[in-house]
Amino acid sequence: MLRIVSAIAACAGIAVLLAAAVPAASSARPYPDVIQLPAGFRPEGLEIKGNTFYVGSVASGAIYRGDLRTGTGSVFIAGGAGRPATGVELAQHRLFVAGAGSGNAYVYDAHTGALLKTYAFGASPTFVNDVVVTHDAAYFTDSLQPVIYRVPIGRHGALGDAQTITLGGDYVHVGGGALNLNGVDATPNGKTLIAVQTTGGKLYRIDPQTGIAKLIDLGGESVPNGDGILLEGKTLYVVQNQLNQVAVIRLRRDFASGRVVTRLTDSDLVVPTTIDDHGKRLYTVNAKFGVPNPDNSFQVVQLGKVKKR
Repeated sequence: MLRIVSAIAACAGIAVLLAAAVPAASSARPYPDVIQLPAGFRPEGLEIKGNTFYVGSVASGAIYRGDLRTGTGSVFIAGGAGRPATGVELAQHRLFVAGAGSGNAYVYDAHTGALLKTYAFGASPTFVNDVVVTHDAAYFTDSLQPVIYRVPIGRHGALGDAQTITLGGDYVHVGGGALNLNGVDATPNGKTLIAVQTTGGKLYRIDPQTGIAKLIDLGGESVPNGDGILLEGKTLYVVQNQLNQVAVIRLRRDFASGRVVTRLTDSDLVVPTTIDDHGKRLYTVNAKFGVPNPDNSFQVVQLGKVKKR
């Protein structure tokens, strides 16, 4: 969910940030609009459960855990060399993490932070970008391959062997190092995946069993620089990172078409990537890819949801 050049760049002082914790927010007002992350953290993925949020570092693979209400937090899982983190999803008491250019995915215990399993998908070139977890599988996008990866989840949460599902149907892969499938989400029953293709700004609905992808008709609109997405009912939020905005799309019941009803923006947005929600609030992270950042600061930023009409 980012530009690859930025994703593989080294970050000085990683050892320092791993021990860092952000002090209490200066304002006593609950749910601050902007939450500061440790200097140099370089966030990418975001997951929210209740008041707790998790942010992954594309620089080190560290996972930061914080409180939306107070704005405080600390590094929960230490990073490691060659283990970047992009998409993050919490499900069944585990954190599923996409491993970017490592070509891997990681599964952590959400209570202890212990690494439970590493999946090496084996593609080259590769950029494992985002993840969504349904009741019976975790699905990962690869922005450099015309595939999705499936990790089956069996009885009592047992994790199976990874499977590679080739994309077909309307899907057209763009070569030359372009970013393809990026953010992904799923319908509540898990039978349909929704994903954005960063290059060209196309949206697809995908059968996760067959890989058959169907283009979602936006009536001539598109979502270029599409990054993280959030599906809430029939409303789809698509972060457009370099444009510092979030497209809000009303989808038809069959997800075959939709229309862009508005695009959210905020003066605090600086190349946002992933998105998640907490009640009436939306949150994204400022990844600041490719822009000056002299103080090496990064933030979680709150946005208001669009009221349904």
